[in-house]
Formats: sequence, C-alpha cells, structure tokens
Amino acid sequence: MQPTSIDNQQKSPKNLYTDTNFYIICAVSLMAVLGVASVSPAFPKLALSLNLDPQNIGLLVTVFTFPTVVLGPIVGVLADRFGRKKVIIPALFLFGIAGTACAFTHNFNLLLLLRFLQGIGAAPLLSLSITLIGDLYVGDKRTTAIGYNTSVTSTGTAIYPLIGGILATLGWYYPFLLPIVAIPVGLLVLFVLKNPEPQGERNLREYLKNAVKALKNRKLAGLFIGSAANFVLLYGAYVTYLPQLINDTFHAPAAIIGFILSSVSIAIVITSSQLGRLTKKFHTTTLIRVSFLLYALALLTVPLIPNVWLLLISTTIFGIGIGIGAPSIQTRLTEIAPRQYLATILSVNGTFFGLGQTLGPLLMLVAFSLGGINSVFYAGVGFAILTLVIFRYCTCL
Repeated sequence: MQPTSIDNQQKSPKNLYTDTNFYIICAVSLMAVLGVASVSPAFPKLALSLNLDPQNIGLLVTVFTFPTVVLGPIVGVLADRFGRKKVIIPALFLFGIAGTACAFTHNFNLLLLLRFLQGIGAAPLLSLSITLIGDLYVGDKRTTAIGYNTSVTSTGTAIYPLIGGILATLGWYYPFLLPIVAIPVGLLVLFVLKNPEPQGERNLREYLKNAVKALKNRKLAGLFIGSAANFVLLYGAYVTYLPQLINDTFHAPAAIIGFILSSVSIAIVITSSQLGRLTKKFHTTTLIRVSFLLYALALLTVPLIPNVWLLLISTTIFGIGIGIGAPSIQTRLTEIAPRQYLATILSVNGTFFGLGQTLGPLLMLVAFSLGGINSVFYAGVGFAILTLVIFRYCTCL
C-alpha cells in the first residue's frame, strides 16, 4: 500500500480560536445540518401553497436523509482514496445549487427530486468534517475541536428553525434560498483550507479488502451501535413524541413546546464545548457509557413530571448526555481508526446515525401503538440500557 500524506502529516500548531482551517470545517458542518432545520418551519405554508396533503410533506425530509444512509460508505472510500476536497467541494456545490433551486419550483415531484439531489450533496459533509479534524489535530486538541464542532452544529440546529420561521413568513420558498451559502463555503474549502490529502491511488480491491477487515473490529461495532442509538432516542422519543406528550398532557402552546425542545440543543452546546476538559479526567469510553445512563434517567422522568416547566430537567439531562456521548463517539473513532481508512470509518458511522434518524420514529411508533405515549419513554429507557450493555460488551473485549 502506498503511503499517504495523512500518515506523515504535520499537525496544525495553531490555537483553535485562530485556526482558519477549523473555522472552515465548522462552516462545512453547519451546511450539513442546514437542510432540514431551516426549511421545516415552512412546511405548513408549502403544503397550503402547493395544495398538498400534509402527510406527504414528510417526504421532503425522507428523500433528503435517505442518501446519507446509502452513500455513507461510498463517499468515505472516495475520500480516503482520492482526497477529502475532491468529495467535499462537489458535494457543497451540489447541495447549494439543488437546494436553492427548490425555491423556484411549484411542482412537488420536481421539489422531491431536487431535495434528493441536495441530500446527495449533504451526505458526506458531516462525516468528512470530522475526518478533517482527525486529519489535522491530535490528542487533546482533536477532542476539543470535535467538542467545539458539535457545539457549533447544535447551535445551528437551534438557530436555523428561527431563521427559517422568519423567512417563511415572507413566503414558503424563502428558507430554501439559504443553501446558496454552501457555494462560498465550497470556494473556501477549495482555495483556503490547508489539509493533508492521500497521495496516489491505491489498488481498489486491496483497499476495500483491508477496509472491510478494519471494520470488523468489535470496538468499532460498539461505537457504530452507540451512534445509531443516540439518534434513535433523540429523533424517536424527544423530537417526535415529546411534543405530543406536552400537547396531550399539559395542553401547552407551540411556543412553549419549541422552547422546551430547544433546551436540549442548549444543553448540548454547553456540554460539548467542555469535552476537552472532561476527557482530561475521564476516558472517552467512560463518557459514552455515562451518556446512556443519562438518557435512561432523562427518559424515565418524563412521564412522571407533573408540571410542564419541570420537563426542562429531563431535557437538560438528555442534552448533557448527547453533549458528552455523541462527540465522545466521534473522538474515539478517530483514536482507533487506522489513518488510511479514517474517512471510510467515519462515513460508515454517518450511515449508522442516519439509520438511527430513520428508525427511531418507527421503533417508538411501535411502543406508542402498544402502550400509549408514556410507553415511548419507558421503551426508550430499555433501549438505552440495552445499548449500554452491548457497548460495554464490545468495548471490554
């Protein structure tokens, strides 16, 4: 196998706050989470304007997220074999062009096609932004960078709905203009980002054979399962069914529901920004295990809380769990993944959290249909504990 520049790279000596590379990486990550959070507030107006059955609006999310599930390993192989920029730059341009074009169509089928193309562009962005952090930084600086990056993306997911909601008051199509920002971000990656890249094309058959062998590591399997579980619980219990519980139990208005949900993102931002300090005292594996205990505690308390505002305790605990768990998984992956397969392994991880996003609402729907809204959260407790047991088994071998 030919050596790569990544194997012998010179790590950036700069402080993260003054490192242009890190700011560009964060910009790429912000594009990765723009595609759903910014446009979802426009969905009711879109359905009305295009005379759609509201239940079909969910397809705009499904066709956007589906490419991440399918293309994850493929884009990882391409990035490891040909270079990070050769994947990220076309992806950003496709994301920006297809996403912006959505604002100029009134045909729902064409809109779905454009969203699918935009989803193809979005598929590699988050996993390759973490790959770039793994390429550029080592040790505590890498852990801190991943924590800060998670804080940035969580801030984006909290702010984008507000921006999208304001723009949607002008017209359903205005939030769909936001992806145009991906084009200047792509130009920054092209002309300004300084990152090590693989040198030379390796034999594809040999590469795939060795990559598959690397993926058989049980510790990696445990981390992949942990990633999927994070999003099963986040999207299944909290994002999908907590609003329903708040509405049914406390009859709270939408503004209060939104505020309580946003508290999860606030807790993630604050906690993940402290990841560098936490990992100086605790191993990343320990933090991941603790995160699933926090999920179980948070979900267990939800059906027991008598006042809507006390739900902030549960959402804060859950957000702390995500804030230490998700970036710790990413950090651990960069620690144990072979350098030459880093993008592939992180992209496979992206596929797993895409599966979590997709399967979470479906799994919790089963719990809801069997035992009502409270069963969703009790099922989440059981799922969190089961994931902890599986993760502990995988990491103890």
